[in-house]
Amino acid sequence: MSKRIQFAKTGGSEVLEWVDVEAPVPGTGEVRIANKAVGLNFIDIYFRTGLYPTPSMPSGLGTEGAGVVDAVGEGVTHLKEGDRVAYAQGPLGAYAELHTLPASKVVKLPDFIDFETAAASMLKGLTVQYLLRQTYALKGGETILFHAAAGGVGSIACQWAKALGVKLIGTVSSKEKAGLAMANGAWATINYSEESVVERVRELTNGDMCDVVYDSVGKDTWEMSLDCLKPRALMVSFGNASGPVDGVNIGILNQKGALFVTRPSLNGYADTRERLEIMCEEFFSMIESGKIRIDVANRYPLKEAGKAQDALQSRQTTGSTILLP
Repeated sequence: MSKRIQFAKTGGSEVLEWVDVEAPVPGTGEVRIANKAVGLNFIDIYFRTGLYPTPSMPSGLGTEGAGVVDAVGEGVTHLKEGDRVAYAQGPLGAYAELHTLPASKVVKLPDFIDFETAAASMLKGLTVQYLLRQTYALKGGETILFHAAAGGVGSIACQWAKALGVKLIGTVSSKEKAGLAMANGAWATINYSEESVVERVRELTNGDMCDVVYDSVGKDTWEMSLDCLKPRALMVSFGNASGPVDGVNIGILNQKGALFVTRPSLNGYADTRERLEIMCEEFFSMIESGKIRIDVANRYPLKEAGKAQDALQSRQTTGSTILLP
């Protein structure tokens, strides 16, 4: 037997249950991981609330963690029992002591990265990798707007953008978060609770506006984000923290300057083991070089996952949050 968080109906954090389950047995092409740390991400809340559907109920939760391979299914050749590993994709169920998933979604963890750092950064770090290096391949010299710059993804994006020579303007909700974003390498910050984001971007860029906007907020910032772009620039919508963007008139992209828009995801970029490993190699090398430092700012016992999700959803957190089995 092992413990896991599950939910049998969608709703608030009160639907999460800490239960005993049979230890999952890895099938062909799968491995079982004894989690040492589990990552907390906004996408977990999307599943819990029903914004994203689950395959079945009751459902496990979470897609990110780090630990040790505990059992190996038939046909797995690149992993063995005892390997230190991490993952950011796969079936829901990472909020557990033991998690079984396809071995193709699991990568070996270098010795210089500990379990807590890996669990706090795999999904966020790989997200930043595809955003800054693939969705729009930043070369240096660009000016970009990144919403929620003091959060887990934003903190990594600030550091990576600085390393690339990119001017990142980060939106934040407080003076404290502005200081954190600047310490992580943001070129400038905008406190959206006190300032007009569009007007401040115009001032900071001398009217040139941004080459790219990276928006994980969704509904509340959609149109404002478009207004921060140069003509023919790119809007990257990669999250729904305030709710999904819907009812969009595509003609607005023409009206605001023949803009481009994309809605990427990690699964869309790390869709093969080979591509996943290339992305991880670049991200891990950024950590090893010291250009990216992971801020594990919040730790909760796994059984208190609901409390941790509430803190994330109410924007009480900075940096990354992990759950400890």
